[in-house]
Amino acid sequence: MAPISVDRVDGKYSSFLQAVEAHEPDVDQIKDVIQDLFQIQAAAHGYAGPQTQQELIRLMYGLSSYLVGSLSTLSRDASTLPTQIPPEIIDYVDEGRNPDIYTREFVELVQKGNQYLKGKSEAFAGFRDALADEIAKAWPDMEKDVESVLEGKEAQFPVKVNGTSS
Repeated sequence: MAPISVDRVDGKYSSFLQAVEAHEPDVDQIKDVIQDLFQIQAAAHGYAGPQTQQELIRLMYGLSSYLVGSLSTLSRDASTLPTQIPPEIIDYVDEGRNPDIYTREFVELVQKGNQYLKGKSEAFAGFRDALADEIAKAWPDMEKDVESVLEGKEAQFPVKVNGTSS
């Protein structure tokens, strides 16, 4: 799998996902086409000779006419479908690999990035708290300012100590 940076996830494909959601009926129609092709395959495989020939002809005629109608509707609507498929997925499929595996690896990569950033954020929060404790111990007169910074309020700088600025 080609390496994917985590910053590519941040909404690059949001327009693609919105377009796919807008074409949900087309997805259902594609599923129906696949089901019809499967039924044609099953009927042809189940052919048992002259006694089932008329039933097979009737079934094939019905399924093929529905299939032609569905495919013509889909081909007419194809120009409005989104075609922004990431090149990495196309390369993945061209190599004969399963795109579901690509998706799973991509999700795992995003989770790994999220865990890294969470750890980094927690480390900075611990450093902030330790620094605040040490500043409060070293300069007791700045304790209120340290507390206001920890609460997210702005501290008043420069701090006035005994009437002078420091």
